[in-house]
Amino acid sequence: MNLVLDIAWTHVRAHVRQTGFAVAGVATGVGFSIMMAALMVGSQDDFVQRMVDSLPHITVSDERRNPPTQPAAAMFDAAEFHGLTPEARRRGVKNPLALMAALEAWLPGAVAPSVKVQAIIRYANHDVAASVIGIEPRRESKVSELPKQMRGAGLNALYRATNAIVLGDRLAEKIGARIGANITLQTSEGAKINAQVVGLYHSGVRQIDETTAYTLTKTGQILARQTGMINELRVHLNNPLKSREIAARIESETGYKSVSWQEANEDLLSTFIIRNIIMYAVVGAILLVASFGTYNIISTITHEKARDIAIMKSLGLSEHTVRSIFVVEALIIGLVGALVGFVLGYLLSRGLGAVRITNPFIDSNHLPLAYDPLHYLLAGLVALVSSVSAGYAPARKAAREHPVAIIRGAT
Repeated sequence: MNLVLDIAWTHVRAHVRQTGFAVAGVATGVGFSIMMAALMVGSQDDFVQRMVDSLPHITVSDERRNPPTQPAAAMFDAAEFHGLTPEARRRGVKNPLALMAALEAWLPGAVAPSVKVQAIIRYANHDVAASVIGIEPRRESKVSELPKQMRGAGLNALYRATNAIVLGDRLAEKIGARIGANITLQTSEGAKINAQVVGLYHSGVRQIDETTAYTLTKTGQILARQTGMINELRVHLNNPLKSREIAARIESETGYKSVSWQEANEDLLSTFIIRNIIMYAVVGAILLVASFGTYNIISTITHEKARDIAIMKSLGLSEHTVRSIFVVEALIIGLVGALVGFVLGYLLSRGLGAVRITNPFIDSNHLPLAYDPLHYLLAGLVALVSSVSAGYAPARKAAREHPVAIIRGAT
């Protein structure tokens, strides 16, 4: 093995220019693939993080996943009924405090009650449909990032005025309201109240900032025209990735519809799968192009070392040994290229992350990047595999040549 390494290293050093171009090709492919992966995964993680932080991880509503079985259908299995109207039920979660206590006994996170009402916000001749969510500020800080997203005042400002309300900054901009403005809320059931804007928030998700407002729980119950009603439980987990499993358990135990943040955004998350396929296809293409450069260099070295191959085989070296020499040369080029590519990829990522962005539609001033060791590992592994694969074909061909045929062809 030492002989193979010595000969391979001698060949690599003897062609410094060619070896340099091959290493540069591999390094460029690895570096740019790491940069692209950092950019695309970073932007995706940042978007998901904003989406997760802006909403509860699990929302338990007073709805049922499936319509309840009617008494007539349960009594007469052989009969078939049509046009039955479901039994009218009082809205809201039954015994919400007892249910919250039962969930908190095993749930790895926190639970907060809320009242969600659809209303029309009227101000300065503007009528805008919005979701008004009644919350308890002290509990809300445990289940969402709303207290950190407040602008101009804290969430406790809801206690400082009668029928106080907090608007999304884009919703406030749409109707032209500012802090201190008096607006009107009206529901389809005829409830109508005057509310004072005591604060604004910015979640970073446009749809939420344009359509959602927050009040105290009692204000939401006045709009719903039902005292003491709680129609949603907002759940925050220590590990958001377990939301699907825990939501399924909550639904099986309570019977109420429990929606995880993954289920609520299934269409959006499915686009990330296509996005990742495109990313890996582009990264693979970059590394594939780099492997062609390695193939050309190894092929050239093999052709120029025809006499050396003849001499080595005349001295008794087997085809396997000769083939191993050139494969080791390709491996050295791939390894050095991958290491240089790691440095290049990190520098490119840092340089891209240092670019300052001034765009009113983007909350961050810099591009979000993901510095994941897995990107370096995958890029380096692909670089080594492609380099060895590119070097194997010419090495196999050279090792099969007969020494006499090589010497005759070289003279």
